Amino acid sequence: IVSKPAPHWEGTAVVNGEFKELKITDFRGKYLVFFFYPLDFTFVCPTEIIAFSDRIEEFRAINTEVVGCSVDSVFTHLAWINTPRKEGGLGRLKYPLLSDLNHQIAKDYGVLLENEGHTLSKSKLVISQVGRSVDETLRFSPGFPIY
Repeated sequence: IVSKPAPHWEGTAVVNGEFKELKITDFRGKYLVFFFYPLDFTFVCPTEIIAFSDRIEEFRAINTEVVGCSVDSVFTHLAWINTPRKEGGLGRLKYPLLSDLNHQIAKDYGVLLENEGHTLSKSKLVISQVGRSVDETLRFSPGFPIY
């Protein structure tokens, strides 16, 4: 999906400890780091998920928001967020975790491992202000081009 409009998505996310409906158009006029991770309560993903939260102000300083997404329910997301970091949880997050319980978002973005029932790990997309997607590994600078 490089250089193509990002597929539309909408769904329920955990935002500041509450359930909230979100859609990609809520981020219009900003860059969006939209990433997928396989499942909640796995030991592969929390380090990166926590690091995004700990450094969110750096992203916001360059007009960028972050949203994480997995095929888990919002209830599982909330349980993982409410579990202390010392016990394998995420603790408080400063960005939304989106639920893709029916796997449609992962399918639309081409990251679903259908035989596994979850997404590829470390799938990150950078979506610019007009909805183009670029595979990127978060090497942003204020000079990142706006298309």
